[in-house]
Amino acid sequence: MNDLAQFGRIWVYLAASPLLGLTLTLCAYLAAFWVYTRCRYSPLANPVAISIALITLILNLTGMNYHDYFSGAQFIHFLLGPATVALAIPMARQLPRVRRSFVPLLAGLFAGSLTAIISAVTIIVLMGGSYQLAVSMGPKSATTPIAMGISEKLGGLPALTAVLVISTGIVGAVVARFIFNWMRIESHLIRGFALGVASHGIGTARAFQVSPEMGAFSGLGMGLNGVLTAFVAPWLIPIVVRLMEH
Repeated sequence: MNDLAQFGRIWVYLAASPLLGLTLTLCAYLAAFWVYTRCRYSPLANPVAISIALITLILNLTGMNYHDYFSGAQFIHFLLGPATVALAIPMARQLPRVRRSFVPLLAGLFAGSLTAIISAVTIIVLMGGSYQLAVSMGPKSATTPIAMGISEKLGGLPALTAVLVISTGIVGAVVARFIFNWMRIESHLIRGFALGVASHGIGTARAFQVSPEMGAFSGLGMGLNGVLTAFVAPWLIPIVVRLMEH
């Protein structure tokens, strides 16, 4: 009992330090990646999904406040910016192929982006969901900052949008390989670009685990879809909602 009380005091002391959130995040991902390697890199053992589950479980068991946790985890969050910019390096190496495939990539971008927005909003409206839920769901295939900004502008719930964006990325990273195999799509260019458009950063991380080529085109798809969604979603989502309601 004394040992348990002592551990509780130590945990309270550590919880006040930003290093705890940082350490917890890194350890959770290392554990998740170990599981991922033991499962022979199966997409079903996605390390991001496992990490989120582990951190959520630990926060619930310890009663640690999320804001206290994020005070340390924000250092990793900050690195997302440089990591995104660094995607320009593998994309630059694929520039000749991008030029040769510009028209098909552009067509795929518009088809994938518009389908993601329209299908999400349509499903919510047909199932009797509210306008707020529909606009929160609409930009789910864009990166989190863009999606949350669109959701907030249209009157949605940015926090819910963030959850939907992360869920979309995890689902895409898990099921993409099976869908591509079923459709007999072998090209890493097509696989990567489609995964980036549909599943943003999490899908791109998965693509880089397959090959640098697939990762480069996934990063390209993620970036272009983010820009297109930022321009199209604010006026397209309300139009789709009105049409479906009538």
